Amino acid sequence: MPRDPRAAYDELPPLPPKAVIATERVLYQAIAAASALGELKSGGSLIPDQTILINSIPLQEAKSSSEIENIVTTQDELFRAAAGETRATDPQVKEILRYRTALRRAYDAMTAGGEPLSLDLIRMICSTLLDKPVEFRPPDRRVYVGNAVDGAVIYTPPRGGPGLFEKMRNLESFLLGEAGPHPLLRMAIAHYQFEAIHPFSDGNGRTGRILNILYLVHAGLLSIPVLYLSRYVIQNKAKYYRLLRSVTEEGAWEPWLLYMLRGVEETALLTTARIQSIRDLLNETVERCRRELPKVYSKELIELIFRQPYCKIKFVVDAGIAQRETASLYLQALEQIGILVGEKRGREIIYKHPALVDVLTA
Repeated sequence: MPRDPRAAYDELPPLPPKAVIATERVLYQAIAAASALGELKSGGSLIPDQTILINSIPLQEAKSSSEIENIVTTQDELFRAAAGETRATDPQVKEILRYRTALRRAYDAMTAGGEPLSLDLIRMICSTLLDKPVEFRPPDRRVYVGNAVDGAVIYTPPRGGPGLFEKMRNLESFLLGEAGPHPLLRMAIAHYQFEAIHPFSDGNGRTGRILNILYLVHAGLLSIPVLYLSRYVIQNKAKYYRLLRSVTEEGAWEPWLLYMLRGVEETALLTTARIQSIRDLLNETVERCRRELPKVYSKELIELIFRQPYCKIKFVVDAGIAQRETASLYLQALEQIGILVGEKRGREIIYKHPALVDVLTA
């Protein structure tokens, strides 16, 4: 008998699943995904300034992840706001920028401060996304998952309170335990479980997608959080939600795991190609500036315009590269040879890096 979608799924089974999940097809796909991640991890190390990747690729991940929740803006508005050109008064832009902030803050906490991938870190991620302190849902706070077409309830997560907290403790133990399935399988299983628990009143989808990337860093499969997985999800959005429901209603783990593993493989290959394009463009830009602007060229200046696709004089000054007047001349020189394009915005000129923007948004 099918479950009543309006009944709280308090009996959600703990992890690990009792079903056999490591089928031959799943293991074969896990090998392919792990190989693609290995290429991505190696490719990322080929760019000396890792900040170039950490600043740029997660911004696209943030945009795609937010689009899954129907939070949409244009690339131009997003880049301008990320450069601080505007105060990001558009609520949509603010939410997308908070996604990147949450990812970066959690990554820094894990790597610099030694913060484990814990429940406290998960709460911090969601709090940053929503721009206010959040806790797991209390007993009186129920949430429903509705159909995107007509809003009909298709799933009701477990009730809040002690039972929900124990489910989150179980999820934490599954992620951090020494014994368990391959990390890629663990990530996919944990992602289902997190979405099924739906621990917060809002922000669960975005928090869960950030958790995917951070877990791959925690497991050593990535060095920096640059997997662009949300693009795959939004391109296969209906299937994503259908397979989540199939695990709940039918215990259909294999299709879900195959979906996630294929997503990791495709996304890793795509991101590796994007990093290669960034590296090629960086090398071409360095050579061109050495040749055409020998008095302007510096490694620090070129890396800056790759960290900031929408650059301004203040960034050059703040980076300690030059004083304001000289910084202005540097950016004008880069514009004169066609690397940057300046646009007057109020009292300031914003210098856009069109070739880099094209690579990032392809």
